[in-house]
Amino acid sequence: MSATENPEIRNIGFVATRVSGTDGVSLEIGKWTSVLEHLGYDCFFICGKSDRPQAMSFVIEQADFLHPEIQTLNRDVFGKESRSPELSRRIREIANNIKDQIYQAIEQFSLDLLIAQNSLTIPVNIPLGAALLEILFETRMPCIAHHHDFAWERERFQINAVSDYIDAVFPPDVPGIDHVVISTVAGQEFGRRTGQPYRVIHNVMDFAHPPDEPDEYADDFRQAIGVAEDDILILQPTRIVARKGIEHSVELIRRLDDPRCKLVLTHDGNDEGEGYLQRIQQFAELLGVEPIIADHLIAAERGIAADGSKQYSIWDVYPHADLIAYPSTYEGFGNAFLEAVYFRKPIFCNRYTIFRADIEPCGFHTIGMNGFLTDDVVEQVRRVLRDEDYREDMVERNYRAARQYFSFEQVEQELRSILNKPRTKPGAFTGSKQQVVLQEN
Repeated sequence: MSATENPEIRNIGFVATRVSGTDGVSLEIGKWTSVLEHLGYDCFFICGKSDRPQAMSFVIEQADFLHPEIQTLNRDVFGKESRSPELSRRIREIANNIKDQIYQAIEQFSLDLLIAQNSLTIPVNIPLGAALLEILFETRMPCIAHHHDFAWERERFQINAVSDYIDAVFPPDVPGIDHVVISTVAGQEFGRRTGQPYRVIHNVMDFAHPPDEPDEYADDFRQAIGVAEDDILILQPTRIVARKGIEHSVELIRRLDDPRCKLVLTHDGNDEGEGYLQRIQQFAELLGVEPIIADHLIAAERGIAADGSKQYSIWDVYPHADLIAYPSTYEGFGNAFLEAVYFRKPIFCNRYTIFRADIEPCGFHTIGMNGFLTDDVVEQVRRVLRDEDYREDMVERNYRAARQYFSFEQVEQELRSILNKPRTKPGAFTGSKQQVVLQEN
């Protein structure tokens, strides 16, 4: 079915804090965009930062959770239990400014449906969520709320001075919103807490089309990071934040006790502070391990950085890896896991909750640990690195499983169901706790 068979919906707007770079939400927006465009829809992007085509983007600077005003606001409301009238006014002022601009974007792009990508889920930008919710009340425009990270999943949001906003907006209870979660575990908790219906759409990759063969552009990546061709490159393609369990990768390098083994980290962790980075650097020094932090060489796309250095995409990096390290203690789903499978790389991972519930039962073969390294896990890693036949059987089996369960075709089927269901006509809407919370001061 194409969009022409559903004349009520043609233009779709993604609303997010950012649609840029290689973070999980931005990557999933790209995948959903590919699926929707394949179905005949036109997609646009309303966000604080965009690396998508300018003609398809409406940038609202204050929508970015890294905007100085939003960062200041977050410092003032989290870790505290009360807020001043001035702070409440500031939230409203920013929300009103964002709201006016979202309305401009809706008109400019003639939008028929919005997809809130985590912007009604995690309270990293409270004014953005509040603004979007008011628009949904005022227009009753259909909306898909794609939830990646809920507030209750993050300790840093538990003590706050904005529980009224969090309860009302993240996530909201509004007729016309289709709630989508990325795992069964998240869905069960969402249902328990909100009593609202939801559907699970897992993160995916385009497994029907394997990655292109590496070209000459990235041939020198190992040289750029100081890794020899015969070194064993163990890649952890995650941000440097505590839940990614990077200390386990550092320990693995030490216990492999092979000077050829090099740990390469692809991202920084600046959006959650530098404390964990310092802890990893100190821990690595204690163990005599020198992790290579390559975030300055890796960007969303190939290019040249401001300092003149060559930039590689994350897709340029995966082919150079001999093993993917993914020892996260918690993940909303596991983008890096699917990427490793897509590039047919063996995976050392922690059996975090979502992995056990939604990924492992599909028949994947990994080197899994249960919260900590053991001699057996280390020996399994050694076997994967030295036994080519065993390794090839593992990665091919994983690719087949992923194509069956985590392909674009799965998303297409689910989105068809949402987009083509009968809907009530937009109109005035009254009544609900959210409307009371978000009244003008």
